[in-house]
Amino acid sequence: MTKLYLDIDGVLLTAKHTQAAPSVDEFVEFITQHFDCYWLTTHCKGDSVPTLRYLARFLLPATLEKLRQAVQQTNWDTLKTEAIDLASDFYWLDDQPFQSEIAYLQAHGIADKLIIIDLTQPDELVNLLHNE
Repeated sequence: MTKLYLDIDGVLLTAKHTQAAPSVDEFVEFITQHFDCYWLTTHCKGDSVPTLRYLARFLLPATLEKLRQAVQQTNWDTLKTEAIDLASDFYWLDDQPFQSEIAYLQAHGIADKLIIIDLTQPDELVNLLHNE
């Protein structure tokens, strides 16, 4: 199954005036059914408990439970790309990857695996579902 690496702020939650992203419940339903999901966020570095505690303030309990059951933790030090299994089939959703992370993916010929999310665009998550 294809791996999906997930950022939180700017992807599942809005980056400013933090709240659930539009259509996040439908989005979480889809990704947890169709992908092998992993956290790739500063909120999870080896332990998903703080991640879920943070999300609990913004997401519906049913959505949070789907994430708890389906999304695995990752661990990394400096760059998020340290946690990505480059040998696997994957996608990475992030709103603001570092230029060095983009360059790393480019150097490995897999920059197309990064999908930059822009929640200022109407229906960004729904449109992503229909384009995949």
